[in-house]
Amino acid sequence: METGQRNATFRDVRDLCEIYGITESAERDRLMTLAREARQQAWWQSYDLQYDNYVGLEAGASAIDDFQSSVVPGLLQTSDYARAGHLGAWPRLSPDGIEQQIEAKLTRQKILTRPEPPEFHAVLDEAVLHRLTGGPHVMTAQLSKLVEVSRMPNVTIQVIPFAAGAHPGVESNFCILTLPATTGVVFVEGLVGPTYLERPEDLERYSRVFAYLQDVALSPQDTIDLIARMRD
Repeated sequence: METGQRNATFRDVRDLCEIYGITESAERDRLMTLAREARQQAWWQSYDLQYDNYVGLEAGASAIDDFQSSVVPGLLQTSDYARAGHLGAWPRLSPDGIEQQIEAKLTRQKILTRPEPPEFHAVLDEAVLHRLTGGPHVMTAQLSKLVEVSRMPNVTIQVIPFAAGAHPGVESNFCILTLPATTGVVFVEGLVGPTYLERPEDLERYSRVFAYLQDVALSPQDTIDLIARMRD
């Protein structure tokens, strides 16, 4: 159980409650519920995702700070924008594989509208808005979606304008996930695959960089005004 090779059974939970002196019935019931839920398959396990560990962490996050220098964050993408991204990726998936990935991405986006959704803060380099992923029509719809989701109370979008010059995130993309009862994790994605950083010093470093990027970015309202002008 400690190494994650198997889940705890109901009998395991019962016996461990006896060993550790957990006598309160409400706490025993809570632990039994956790054991029951652990035996259920998470929705993303039915998809062939290379980043399924990240999706599991994302689903449990109370706050998500996402910086992107080149693409719209996955939680804010339209299906056509996501499809165009997969068509430009390497190695390229089969048509069915691409549609499966898009379906999984749209399902992920439901965390923003669930009861008690995470606080989602996206900071984008202005280059994201200028790259015509999928062409003008796809980008017009994508920019409209950014304007729309920015009205959600738990979503904040900021853009770092070209006029801001060089900044610490120019050559990077990263996401900071705040998780209950843990120090959180930083997800960094690249060509060699994903990297998960959990050391306190790494979290502190990326959190300070993200705070700096927020400071040099346009305000949320100025950002939406810019996106709306570009869309129009």
